[in-house]
Amino acid sequence: MNETPHQAECGRENEAGMTSAADRPQGGFTDSSAGNDAGHGQQPATSARESATPALAAVNISKMLGSRLILDSVSISIGRGELKVIIGPSGAGKSTFLQSINCLIPPDTGQIFLEGRELNMHDKHDLRMFRQQVGMIFQDFNLFDHLSAVDNVSVALRKVRGMSRKDAHKRAMSELDRVGLANRAKLYPAELSGGQKQRVAFARALAMDPKVLLLDEPTSALDPELVGEVLEVIRYLAKGGMTMLMATHQMDFARALANEIIFMEQGKVIESGSPAELLAPGSNTRTMDFCSRLDLEL
Repeated sequence: MNETPHQAECGRENEAGMTSAADRPQGGFTDSSAGNDAGHGQQPATSARESATPALAAVNISKMLGSRLILDSVSISIGRGELKVIIGPSGAGKSTFLQSINCLIPPDTGQIFLEGRELNMHDKHDLRMFRQQVGMIFQDFNLFDHLSAVDNVSVALRKVRGMSRKDAHKRAMSELDRVGLANRAKLYPAELSGGQKQRVAFARALAMDPKVLLLDEPTSALDPELVGEVLEVIRYLAKGGMTMLMATHQMDFARALANEIIFMEQGKVIESGSPAELLAPGSNTRTMDFCSRLDLEL
């Protein structure tokens, strides 16, 4: 039931601690935006070999914070177009793991691969290109309070992609329309509801044409009546083939849409499998026990 990325897919370590020349792609990460603006939101066709390689793989990720082991050799792989959901009790390491993948919290040990290419976590250019291709949605939106919704989306297109103000504005409006907020484009974060702020954050991430989205409990900071509008955006993206790794407590949503549920506890992956496997009546899984307790608390 547990899934661990194959070392053959992820690259082998040589004596110097780097992947061997035969396994290491040449040139590191490149800007995925080239020639992609006209067809944003569409996943390009891939060969059979590419489709067999995980879109994203994290291998043996460990992290100490002070004297506490937060992540203990966590390994996860996610195929192209899959939605995998990480669940577990508070303090399990879910958020730390997602932020370690993007090196916002640099892991102490382990390897990260995007489409079979290893991320050099110590190379600023490699890391910058990786982050452009692996978007992140946070619990608390992380919008610029002094910028309107459309400017929150367009600023990275201008500063990172080098797009003109006109082209960036046009693309930003397209992404806001995609999440149902074209009519809120000129409003500032203080004028938006929590759900609308989170949808602006989605538009900002999608404007960069990511290959993978990491979602760190995107509904946890929302009032209950606003959760549905954000989940609807995620549902729309999943149906469109966006590759996503999401930490959440929205179990009905996970049961309906996730390809796999990954249960974490005390910094480790305890079990993983399809919703049908882990949540089947009488399955006696740790996931089922956790979900039963959630239902009791609600």
